[in-house]
Amino acid sequence: MNRSTIGDQKILAVIPARGGSKGIPRKNIQMLLGRPLIAYSIIAALRSQTVQQTVVSTDDEVIARIARHFGAEVPFLRPPCLSTDTASTTSVLRHAVRFLSDKKEKPDDIIVCLQPTSPLRSANDIDQAVLLCLQAGADSVVSLCPAEHHPYWMKKVMGDRVYPLMEVDDEQYPRRQDLPPAYQLNGAIYVTRRKILLEEERLLGENTLAYIMPRERSIDIDTPFDLKLAELIMKGEVTP
Repeated sequence: MNRSTIGDQKILAVIPARGGSKGIPRKNIQMLLGRPLIAYSIIAALRSQTVQQTVVSTDDEVIARIARHFGAEVPFLRPPCLSTDTASTTSVLRHAVRFLSDKKEKPDDIIVCLQPTSPLRSANDIDQAVLLCLQAGADSVVSLCPAEHHPYWMKKVMGDRVYPLMEVDDEQYPRRQDLPPAYQLNGAIYVTRRKILLEEERLLGENTLAYIMPRERSIDIDTPFDLKLAELIMKGEVTP
């Protein structure tokens, strides 16, 4: 990729990785094929041809040490108020961007949020999402993958009775192949402009575009089963 593609745009990757987690204790540094989970996101960001700086936002000294070992910058430890279960990703990113802006002549134009729980996202995925945002002049780009279960066929239970989750004409979609495409957020990549994040105080703007990823690169580690599945996918022993 020619660097002229991104012009004078400053592009920052932030990997939010707090020390606490519920589904898997110390999830962000659990070992996956010989590397801590967070290492895969750091490596992908460093291999990206669009990202110019890779920063890990954490409240945890051990995570900070591991992040630095794999090449990320950890210029601060996240304050306790941004390290709780209820702290939003947007607030964490805003803190990181403001901290770094104080130390730069030119602030970052594009912020890329890379969750450490997406180890199969590639450097090329990052680059394609960033380029999509830049070339289309979009507010933001978010990664999605084909939905595992189509919402048209989902149900809700009230009492002990089953009802459709959505009112859909069953005769119009009698077979799975007839269903319109449906996608779900996979949590791998969020690309946003500085103005959207700081001035509008949100991660995704009105003009948000989709970057579609295949399911085999879209696993989001939340449980021990997810971690094992990621290992099997990476070994080539299973395909989602």
